[in-house]
Amino acid sequence: MTKKHPKTTPQTASLVLFDSNGRARKASAHALRIQLADGRSLTLDLSQAGDGVVALLAEHTDTHQQAGLLVRPDNADALSVAVTATPIVTTTGTPATPPEFELDVQIGDGMAKREGLPSRKQIQKWVKSALYADAALTVRFVDEEEGRTLNRTYRGKDYATNVLTFAYAENADDPVSGDIVLCCPVVEAEAREQKKALEAHYAHLIVHGVLHAQGYEHDDDAEAEEMEAIETETMQALGYPDPYQVK
Repeated sequence: MTKKHPKTTPQTASLVLFDSNGRARKASAHALRIQLADGRSLTLDLSQAGDGVVALLAEHTDTHQQAGLLVRPDNADALSVAVTATPIVTTTGTPATPPEFELDVQIGDGMAKREGLPSRKQIQKWVKSALYADAALTVRFVDEEEGRTLNRTYRGKDYATNVLTFAYAENADDPVSGDIVLCCPVVEAEAREQKKALEAHYAHLIVHGVLHAQGYEHDDDAEAEEMEAIETETMQALGYPDPYQVK
């Protein structure tokens, strides 16, 4: 006959809660959560309290934030614990939970049947990879005539260039919005001359334009170096080679 062992009930820890007047109230619990007003929380896991172990868990209700613990010893028998919060980011610095964005893809006159144009799905992926904040963006593909007209009208340069970005946020607190215009004949010619895949070149120029829409510039060496580093990391994260690597 098999002897049955009695079931053991996990022991609960005894909590003593104090109000602002120092009055105590006793309760039993397996865990205690302290919820802060901004979404941070600290949970005391008491499931192993019978062995003298109290576990601490920091959490954040905002999925864009990563909670952490900062522990500081005050005395031999006292610790201060702070719940920290830092934005969750990817290796390229963009938020791990991608920002929301509105995307309008436009095809200029006579460009609808042009070979090599990226799909909307590809454009969405490239835009998302370079966004640091919510945005409303338009990506437009144009011919050489329209590209030259826009460059002459708004930049005073009478030739078509690969990409033009019109950023509409006037200060850092304004929502990100802008138009990114790609001149297909120029992009295609550059891809051939630089021995790059056309898809990779479009991806790079769209990433470049999205950064411009968020205020990045390359007017001096320091700005250019920062922007190129971000573009290189972003492109490699997308599975493309370094766009500044000369073959």
